[in-house]
Amino acid sequence: MAIVRRMELQQLETQPRHSEADCSYSIIVEQSGTYLQIDTYGSRQRKLIGKKSQSIRFAPEAIEQLKTILAKHFA
Repeated sequence: MAIVRRMELQQLETQPRHSEADCSYSIIVEQSGTYLQIDTYGSRQRKLIGKKSQSIRFAPEAIEQLKTILAKHFA
């Protein structure tokens, strides 16, 4: 699992098509702060459908940055 503390804009040269997958989120409260964890699960084309595939945990400072990004580009 990765803990993200900061994000950087990167322009993609190509935009490949992604397959859809199920996703869940969790809120983790620790002494160091409140974290947002996002988990994705195997696509329907994989052998083990529904198996957790990737986890990303956003630290409090990354959550603030994510809020700014969302407000700027999706408001």
